[in-house]
Amino acid sequence: MPELPEVEVVRAGLEPAVSGALITGVEVFDQRSLKRHSPLEGSFEALLTGRRMLAAGRRGKFLWFPLSAPETAEAGSHPDAVERALVAHLGMSGQVLLRTPGVEEDGLLRIRLQIEHPEHGEFWVNFVDQRIFGSMAVDRLLSTPDGQPGGYFGFGAADDVEAWRARVPSQVAHIARDPLDPAFDDGRFFAALGRKRTGIKRALLDQTLVSGIGNIYADESLWAARLHYEYPSDKLARPRMRELLAEVRIVLEKALAEGGTSFDAQYVNVNGASGYFSHSLNAYGQQGKPCTRCGTPIVREQFMNRSSHLCPRCQRPFRAR
Repeated sequence: MPELPEVEVVRAGLEPAVSGALITGVEVFDQRSLKRHSPLEGSFEALLTGRRMLAAGRRGKFLWFPLSAPETAEAGSHPDAVERALVAHLGMSGQVLLRTPGVEEDGLLRIRLQIEHPEHGEFWVNFVDQRIFGSMAVDRLLSTPDGQPGGYFGFGAADDVEAWRARVPSQVAHIARDPLDPAFDDGRFFAALGRKRTGIKRALLDQTLVSGIGNIYADESLWAARLHYEYPSDKLARPRMRELLAEVRIVLEKALAEGGTSFDAQYVNVNGASGYFSHSLNAYGQQGKPCTRCGTPIVREQFMNRSSHLCPRCQRPFRAR
């Protein structure tokens, strides 16, 4: 499943094309991709057509695009009129691709947005999904409890739109902030980690505690911090927590710089290009290969219906004294 770096690569690629773009048309080719859209909110197509996407935001693995009021509404450009957002979740195989209008090149196309940007012209935003685990929905925005921005918007969002920036879609509100979010509270994370009473990898995968870290980057971060995946989170001393969080950020930022991790053609950016972090992995998928730190063969062990990869010498299990 795409993790934070892969989703952030998509967000950053979409941002210049969609920020300020008018949605001129919506085509839904498969209703299953609207499984998270509530029909009580209204027609998906009608709620989008005639509105502008104001920015491209992300929290963890969720993308969303705050929507202006319809162009015909008197308050269309007023920040307080922003009550809804288009929310996208890639699931296991979803892709959001920018295409030139009239060029049919994407199979398994589920949803298409026709947009017109005041500077960059017309685009198609194609939502492609092989397994249909991903989705799009129009959702209501809620105020964030801390008054901070609802997620990461990059540098493309204007500075005069705080009324909508400090809001988050209701479907995303339960997701914790991610370690690259400027509003991420390190102290709060450490305190919550100490209360978890679970293995450290389970804690890292808990999206209500910290978001965006999936199996790949959890394994890589734990390898970097020399921690076994079952090490009790409540037994970690505060300095070790700081070290782990620092390694998480280093791993995520490096993966982001390399375009994410691509093992097949499903995980791509908005132009269909793959990431290259798979060439930099030290633990995940490296079973049988020597640890780049000590030379001991990396092992793969069963974990929560998936796998954990670790160095048995560098990452020893916790032993109670």
